[in-house]
Amino acid sequence: MTETMDVTGSAIGRPLRRKEDARLLHGQTNWTDNIQLAGTLHMAVLRSPMAHAKIAHIDVSPALERPHVVAAFSAKELGELNGAVPCVWPVTDDIQMPPFHALAVDKVRHVGDCVAVVIANTKYAAADALDAIDVDYEPLPAVIDMEAALKQGSVAVHDAADGSLGTNRCYDFPLKPTGDGSFEAAVKAAGDDAVVVKRRFINQRIIAGFMEPRAVVASPMGMSNEMTVWSATQIPHVLRVLLALVTGLPENTLRIVAPDVGGGFGGKLQLYREEVLAVQIARHLGRTVKWVETRSEDMVSSHHGRDQIQDIQIAATKDGKLIGMKVDLLANMGAYLQIITPGIPLLGMFMFPAIYKMDAYEFSCTGVFTNTTPTDAIRGAGRPEATYAIERIMDELAAELGMDPLKLREMNWIKNTEFPYTTVAGLAYDSGNYEAATERALELFGYDELRAEQEQRRASGDPVQLGLGISTFTEMCGLAPSRTLGALKYVAGGWEHCTIRALPTGKIELITGTSPHGQGHETAWSQIASSILGVPVDDIEVVHGDTGRAPYGMDTYGSRSLAVGGQAIKKAAERLVEKARIIAAHQLECSPDDLDFIQGEFRVKGDPAKAQPLAAVAFEAFTAHNLPDGVEPTLQAEATVDPNDFSYPHGTHLAAMEVDVETGKVKIRKYVAVDDCGVQVNPLIVEGQVHGGLVCGIAQALYEGVEYDSDGNLLTASLADYLIPSAADLPSFITDRTETPSTTNPLGTKGIGEAGAIASTPAIINGIVDALRPMGVTDVKMPATPENVWRAIQAAQGGAQ
Repeated sequence: MTETMDVTGSAIGRPLRRKEDARLLHGQTNWTDNIQLAGTLHMAVLRSPMAHAKIAHIDVSPALERPHVVAAFSAKELGELNGAVPCVWPVTDDIQMPPFHALAVDKVRHVGDCVAVVIANTKYAAADALDAIDVDYEPLPAVIDMEAALKQGSVAVHDAADGSLGTNRCYDFPLKPTGDGSFEAAVKAAGDDAVVVKRRFINQRIIAGFMEPRAVVASPMGMSNEMTVWSATQIPHVLRVLLALVTGLPENTLRIVAPDVGGGFGGKLQLYREEVLAVQIARHLGRTVKWVETRSEDMVSSHHGRDQIQDIQIAATKDGKLIGMKVDLLANMGAYLQIITPGIPLLGMFMFPAIYKMDAYEFSCTGVFTNTTPTDAIRGAGRPEATYAIERIMDELAAELGMDPLKLREMNWIKNTEFPYTTVAGLAYDSGNYEAATERALELFGYDELRAEQEQRRASGDPVQLGLGISTFTEMCGLAPSRTLGALKYVAGGWEHCTIRALPTGKIELITGTSPHGQGHETAWSQIASSILGVPVDDIEVVHGDTGRAPYGMDTYGSRSLAVGGQAIKKAAERLVEKARIIAAHQLECSPDDLDFIQGEFRVKGDPAKAQPLAAVAFEAFTAHNLPDGVEPTLQAEATVDPNDFSYPHGTHLAAMEVDVETGKVKIRKYVAVDDCGVQVNPLIVEGQVHGGLVCGIAQALYEGVEYDSDGNLLTASLADYLIPSAADLPSFITDRTETPSTTNPLGTKGIGEAGAIASTPAIINGIVDALRPMGVTDVKMPATPENVWRAIQAAQGGAQ
């Protein structure tokens, strides 16, 4: 049983158990692979075993001779149906955007590139028939390293439009110097008092690692020319628009359903080639087509994330006051541009200055094509990379200045009395209290005691050294407003929609444009509506993820659902109450202004016994027997909200790291996370989101990393080689919250889904480097495996690596 709302108080702020969990735990879920339709055909995809090659010859006809095979297609057979996946974020006017066809034409450009498909009556027959397809590849040199890819004469991943040798430079994005001028000018103005620290950080490539593999079922609806598509996606509404554009099917004939989705982490924020293929082939054959990826396919075909080379310079006065920062990025696009690939590193552009005050800021980013799986959004999307760089270099600056890294941060962060504050990157932070979050984190962590223990271990030459890692971060959440996105050349908007219906039986139907995949929207959205409508949480049904039932929305990613979608829910609920007030006033024979709405019922002021509950008003609106003139039957309201600004959650994360200097083995001894996400709708869900984010960020720091060899072969092609931690690999986290309400939205909420992933990675690495700094170590390659830590120690001491 879920806990229902106490009608004497608001549901907002209560740690209710998630309504959706009982169904999940009892095995009543409906994953895309559970969709079983009569006559379904199954699709299998032949993928390139080479990172770069010409397709000299391909013949799919032998596959047609295999049992139960219905059809087989290469790009040639698919013809005009071989649609190209679009990129919706052309970040510069001169960006290179080569075609990205569903099936490769003439060349393959990464291991896992789609070459051909087989359609059969069973998934096993389809998979077995792939071996019958005859393909001759002419191998070409592969380019994997970004710096090598940019060199003159490098192998080009894509030919130029005129057939000449192309360039691997996708785009150059320079941000004009902000603040008081260029970084160099600010340093020069400081003269001999300036201290400049330069570092190169490698933010390694990772995978999303969602539990449920990607899947799609495309089903033509007979003579109606309609197509229903079930997909394990984060973005059913965006997917409908993109599929309509790619396939030419009228948008009004496409219904996209995201049933239960087993995690996404940004990896399902995508239009994938397999979705295009399933729809086009189902349309061509007039039959339902289903595809479910294997884990091996996921490793090479679902987009990857991160993969940046970060050259960072930071300058301060000798007493620690920040002067400015300069950021030069190389960002790996992979072999093709997926829907928002080029924009991901630019999401971090605004966040490198983080919570700190400085006088000058410069940023540039070069997007680079390589013969690797395309990259795109993974939890945090650009902001973890930026936070990693600034928090790492703040520690390096502190070491250069001989200061405690926490004191350096305190000296330079924006004080709570200075909000609202416009940063040197141009963002207007509405609220924050970094002092309160840090004070609480220090209290839980025992900072001074651990520093004392660290000194004792160093003095005694203990083989297990102790390091303290710090990460004081902020992030921008709620990808909006639409005008800002437009100014950044992002094709879509940032608004969100909600419709609320009060049904004649007394229940509430809340239709949202957000599309959850584990976040707990059904519970949290019910709490928001309940707090306004005075209806028990269990009496509210949340409808989502189906463009047939919820036709308007911009879906779920970037910690936007509560910050944007929550506002739409609040506005729609308030509008419903106001319509109900007019009907209730008519029924109670009073003026609408003479009614109070308390605990789900309208009461006449001065005569509280004269009242009508919302359920009764809904029934009157349904029968329409006695409505005021001009009031339409039924009781419903809708709202579309486009926020005025981002929201800015923040927090302080502290990690105590034990490092065995003889073996390189690392252990998290203690981890404290104090986050401020504004008003908490459901603290229990917030806690879960923080824990999940922490695991994601710690995994990047210690466990996860995609590796290729020089020929472009993926070395981490299975979960035997790509290490995803389990609960047994991690400590118990100590978490808490401070609350500084956002002033950019009426709920006062901020995002929380990505906070742990953003803050934890630098906290862990800072702790490891802090433990090893007396040995001369200033950086450790991620993931900080025992081997990588040991090599860092050897390199610092001039030993074998």
